[in-house]
Amino acid sequence: MLKRSEVKLEETWDLTDLFENEQQFEEALQEVSEEATAIEAKFKGKITNSTVAVEVITLYKNLSEKLVPIGNYSQLSLSVDQTNDTAQMRAAKVGQLYSKISAQLSFITSELLQLDEETLTETKNKSQDFSHYIDKLIRKKPYQLHPEVEKTLAAFGSIFEAPYELYNTTKLVDMKFENFEVNGKSYPLSYNSFEGDWELETDTDIRRAAFTAFSNKLRDYQHTTAKTYDTHLKIEKTESDLRGFNSIFDSLLFDQQVDKELYDRQIDLITSELAPIMRKYAKLLQKSHGLEKMTFADLKIPLDPSYEPKISIEESRQYMKDGLSVLGKDYQAMLDRAFDERWIDFAQNIGKSTGAFCSSPYGYHPYVLISWTSRMNEVFVLAHELGHAGHFYLANAEQNIFNARPSLYFIEAPSTMNEMLMANHLLSNSNDARFKRWVISTIIARTYYHNFVTHLLEAAYQRKVYEIINDGGSVNASILNKLKRDVLVDFWGDAVEITEGAELTWMRQPHYYMGLYPYTYSAGLTIATEVSQRILKEGTPAVNDWINVLKAGGTKTPVELAQMAGVDVTTDQPLRSTIQFISSLVDQLEELTTQLEN
Repeated sequence: MLKRSEVKLEETWDLTDLFENEQQFEEALQEVSEEATAIEAKFKGKITNSTVAVEVITLYKNLSEKLVPIGNYSQLSLSVDQTNDTAQMRAAKVGQLYSKISAQLSFITSELLQLDEETLTETKNKSQDFSHYIDKLIRKKPYQLHPEVEKTLAAFGSIFEAPYELYNTTKLVDMKFENFEVNGKSYPLSYNSFEGDWELETDTDIRRAAFTAFSNKLRDYQHTTAKTYDTHLKIEKTESDLRGFNSIFDSLLFDQQVDKELYDRQIDLITSELAPIMRKYAKLLQKSHGLEKMTFADLKIPLDPSYEPKISIEESRQYMKDGLSVLGKDYQAMLDRAFDERWIDFAQNIGKSTGAFCSSPYGYHPYVLISWTSRMNEVFVLAHELGHAGHFYLANAEQNIFNARPSLYFIEAPSTMNEMLMANHLLSNSNDARFKRWVISTIIARTYYHNFVTHLLEAAYQRKVYEIINDGGSVNASILNKLKRDVLVDFWGDAVEITEGAELTWMRQPHYYMGLYPYTYSAGLTIATEVSQRILKEGTPAVNDWINVLKAGGTKTPVELAQMAGVDVTTDQPLRSTIQFISSLVDQLEELTTQLEN
């Protein structure tokens, strides 16, 4: 693995669009600090009518926009190299600043909610731009605490974020992987190389040895990581109790604007009805690779071990433009900008965050992080993250900062939609049976396995964890390992041997520090599957509806956004339809495999 200073500049993103230099960044810190102090001095204790309310919300909006590049600059520079001392200190400094400003300005929410309904309605009428913001505030009123308590909680903001920071430090800085050996040959190992290469390695001995070596290193840190996670859970539970929610589930689902019925249905239905289909797929993998037994370490291998197309970064650009061309010229222009203006960080280096993500700072262009391996399946990963980018590129342009971000329940729909559109494009432009089989197997192994299985099983495990916490309990490494293993055994049955070390996969996912996030991947993909099929059948009208959904940002609930796209998530029909679609894909794989073998 290269150091960050050794990677090619053209494979990194350009953060100068946020700040050209450190001096400009420091000046911005000073400016927002002074503005926050001025707002507090002028308005604290004085928000008594609609005129003052509109004035203070306007200033708060403007300040929020100035905070956006500060937070993103600090976090993005840290995410590409967690070992960088300067980036660590910068992020810590910004965290403290955010907590200070949040505490200073917590009075705004408190005083707005002390106004009577007539005054709040008058405020909304005076500035329609703030109508949605005020509605969301009113919804929070039953759970609002005394102003001084709110100020205190806000002041502890950076402390409450500490468990997530500790998790990343343990994972990306302290955890050092030694090389592993197979048949006398030594192979390098890191977090990114394991998840990007070795998990997909077609040589069974190398793949399983990598899994063992990786798991052994995770095991060395299991107790520290478990204690860190338990601390995070206790913070969430304490705040839930303080605010008077009936359960920690209600607290975490509140901002998602969905009830527990939608949450439970997503987990229960997939766990029971998708399991037989995925076991069938696992058996097909086992047969294709001639494995004596199918283990957990084998689940991410490609169906055709001798057919794995390679692709360069530049070639991926054309795939993005062709595969997503159905979304229109404006969307394609955004894709060109992403490559031309270095919105994407492709490099692999020591200390870089694992996986892939998209950050979309309001008022600026999105940033995408990915560790490029040249495997063709990266086309789907990149399409996924550019789905997030396209979503917020449109929403940020159409909505103010208060209205741009939708519910977490919907957040993964645009990203997984792009994966489906890419798959539709690849399938419609080839008659080669082997390539078609590769595309379909990638849809299952990447799009559906990752979002409907990996994240869904995380959600099923996470629900068990929160049930313990909700009842006043605690968790440690032994409990977390058992919960994770039980979920994996229940899902895979006797089709897959749950290898020793599989139970430690709870240590690999940062999503656990983001509330009830994992289940939303399957929720988003359910919507995306339905809409992508609609686009195939109806064309332009369905595309136009989808673009309008993206532009709506957070002005609608997730149920309303899905309805705009023609999907009713209040019933189980879309979910059952999606599971049936996955079943049909597995059937196609079996048919193509038989055809190719003959």
